[in-house]
Amino acid sequence: MPKKRVAILISGRGSNMVALIDAAKGIDFPAEIALVVSNEPAAQGLERARAAGIATAVVDHRPYGTDRAGFERALQTAIAPHGIDLICLAGFMRLLTPWFIGQWERRLLNIHPALLPAFKGLDTHARAIAAGAKQHGATVHFVVPEMDSGPIIVQEAVPVLPDDTEATLGARVLAAEHRIYPQALRMVAEGRAAESR
Repeated sequence: MPKKRVAILISGRGSNMVALIDAAKGIDFPAEIALVVSNEPAAQGLERARAAGIATAVVDHRPYGTDRAGFERALQTAIAPHGIDLICLAGFMRLLTPWFIGQWERRLLNIHPALLPAFKGLDTHARAIAAGAKQHGATVHFVVPEMDSGPIIVQEAVPVLPDDTEATLGARVLAAEHRIYPQALRMVAEGRAAESR
């Protein structure tokens, strides 16, 4: 069975991207990372992808101003020639419109640093500590138009310790992210997550 071709969208250093690239090196992994796209021309992750021999593209959002549809059409145009089956968002700091999400329905994954549905949005670690949460963690989910609300594929919980800071908790969650994102991609690529609701 041919491997699924995956594009990863990033905006920064791409640590989850690296976890996916490393996992995809496995002979039995059912997906290959075929493309990395960034909306930030200076994103560190682009260099890391090139070093791994992966095609890269930049679609800078700035020239589009508030024209999100125009930016996303350019993004789609950059992805189209690569025969992509699945897209993984890995620290991609742009909210996507229903149009783009609709093009990739059930084929667009995101990782979120919280146990959804808790702590949607930003600053999840600080909010978990402030709320006195005993558990925090990471979630991989399918993307739907409503932010951080799509069907969950995989989650991993980590404890919130009494002396945790945003940084220490964040590091523990990031380690969980690096474990579960490849696991979730494997499940989707093998068709074991497509029907989960």
